[in-house]
Amino acid sequence: MMMNSRSCICVSAMKPCCRFLISFKRSSLFGVSPTSSSSLINSSKVQCRKIDSRSIRSGVHCRSRIVLDRNAFCKSESISWGGSRCSIGRGGRGRGILVIPRVASDFRNQSSSSSSLGSHVNKDKSFENFFVKPLVFKELPKKESGSGDEDTKFGNVGVERETVESQSEAEREAWKLLRDSVVNYCGFPVGTVAANDPGDDKKTLNYDQVFIRDFVPSAYAFLLDGEGEIVRNFLLQTLQLQSWEKTVDCHSPGPGLMPASFKVKSVPLEGNDGSFEECLDADFGESAIGRVSPVDSGLWWIILLRAYGKLTGDYTLQERIDVQTGIKLILKLCLADGFDMFPTLLVTDGSCMIDRRMGIHGHPLEIQALFYSALRCAREILNVNDETKNLVAAVNSRLSALSFHIREYYWVDIKKINEIYRYNTEEYSPDATNKFNIYPEQIPSWLVDWIPNRGGYFIGNLQPAHMDFRFFTLGNLWAVVSSLGSQEQNEGVMTLIEEKWDDLVANMPLKICFPALEQDEWRIITGSDPKNTPWSYHNGGSWPTLLWQFTLACIKMGKLDLAKKAVAVAEKRLKEDQWPEYYDTRSGRFVGKQSRLYQTWTIAGFLASKKLIEQPEKASLLFWQEDYQLLETCVCGLNKSSGRKKNKCSRFTPPRS
Repeated sequence: MMMNSRSCICVSAMKPCCRFLISFKRSSLFGVSPTSSSSLINSSKVQCRKIDSRSIRSGVHCRSRIVLDRNAFCKSESISWGGSRCSIGRGGRGRGILVIPRVASDFRNQSSSSSSLGSHVNKDKSFENFFVKPLVFKELPKKESGSGDEDTKFGNVGVERETVESQSEAEREAWKLLRDSVVNYCGFPVGTVAANDPGDDKKTLNYDQVFIRDFVPSAYAFLLDGEGEIVRNFLLQTLQLQSWEKTVDCHSPGPGLMPASFKVKSVPLEGNDGSFEECLDADFGESAIGRVSPVDSGLWWIILLRAYGKLTGDYTLQERIDVQTGIKLILKLCLADGFDMFPTLLVTDGSCMIDRRMGIHGHPLEIQALFYSALRCAREILNVNDETKNLVAAVNSRLSALSFHIREYYWVDIKKINEIYRYNTEEYSPDATNKFNIYPEQIPSWLVDWIPNRGGYFIGNLQPAHMDFRFFTLGNLWAVVSSLGSQEQNEGVMTLIEEKWDDLVANMPLKICFPALEQDEWRIITGSDPKNTPWSYHNGGSWPTLLWQFTLACIKMGKLDLAKKAVAVAEKRLKEDQWPEYYDTRSGRFVGKQSRLYQTWTIAGFLASKKLIEQPEKASLLFWQEDYQLLETCVCGLNKSSGRKKNKCSRFTPPRS
């Protein structure tokens, strides 16, 4: 039986009943073997009231469907939904939130792995036996507002915002634009579009979709403003999408892969009665330019899940069985055994924020920093029991090895570069100094004069006989935020940004990477990409969305004034320039030549930065300090098993600065 590579989660507009259609592949729903591959699961007594006309359309009723594959469905008569009720408020100021009904079956035992994970995470097939819970919308009581602004809406849903008299004109416009970018599904907010440029009538490419990575700054802005419903909805809807069948050229990746983006589509139903249904159409990379796999989507999802709990105090979401299972699936995908000798994740080019060919294939810093952050989040969130203890042990082991690897081999300062300059090559020994056989001639001429006497940074990539010495901002900032680097290294990164302010910030924070690839390097490494020309887009362009991550790192390192300085630089131009996606030229003077205007994560990054500066105490909930438990166990197993002289861990040896 053929599996479709695309499916839709749909909301019908006509019938007041709900039906859940769920497909399968080599797995059973809720641990119950399917008896037929072409039957339906009908929920009992599920009703929907009429949706507010402002939410979807006037006079529309809601019928929920989860369609994972239109040609393959499973049936089970033993599953009880406990009389779940799907209710959506009509009119008034009701606010929506996704909740889950209690079910009669013992889903915890059915969905969790009963076998030992051991050291081979990828061999545990029981992770595939996970279930998809139906989403039920519930009306919450009206939120009291002290502002008296009863006309202010959150998208098309009654989520109110506070009027802050001290807000600047740019902030007020930014909040309006952010709320205008909200995407509603079944009358409830589930994300924000990538860009909402009113002048872009063609809506070219995929800027009208909800991207997981793009929504993160929007989520942080809403959470810091006291609004958590949209984030909760987003986390649950994308978790539903994780379970879809994903196929490209007859190949299916692991079930833990999260989509890069999704879009709400209105699809006419059969017949001529004018009825329609809303569908979530997800992209896992099969439609993306270059067919890149969204490696960072699952990592961002786990990071956002932790942030939601920290900022709202609602930890019930993390405790849900489907959420716990989703985390396990992502970890299984990331911790799977392979050929690589290193603890870093091996990925293709374009698998993160830099989603075009830019020479970052291999072990890019951005992916490693997000991977480390996601592992630390999962370590906090996972319920530890007999069934998960081996997984937690695998996470701890990877955290320890990854931290040591990045601190020891990715860190460079002026003394380290001088050491590389004097490297011997072709060393065949377990105790070699030049472990990756780096040729001193690889040190670029720009770096010799650019590296300051104070501070340092983590290089962009490391592979055998190759070090990418470019400075990648996002990776370095998340190394600071997550304490992937040591305290001294984190201070060194912030010192370098201060020392090289004119190169990394200048007229618009912040450079996505420095320096740009030019001439032959640009032609060979990017393939002569016309969008990634020198000092444009991913090739040395300036991206305002990085501002919130910079602010978070500054607050952690006690440099709040530095964050305020960067925000002030951005605030002078963003509103006037219509909130562009990125800026061009070495100093960030021009709006990018292909930059979309009213880019949502530019707007959200600015607002999140403002909120973090206003509430620096909340920032402490979003970053991590040094983990001394990992410090105590670092590389001990390797030293004991090798029988060789014990090497010092870089965590106990302050970096040269």
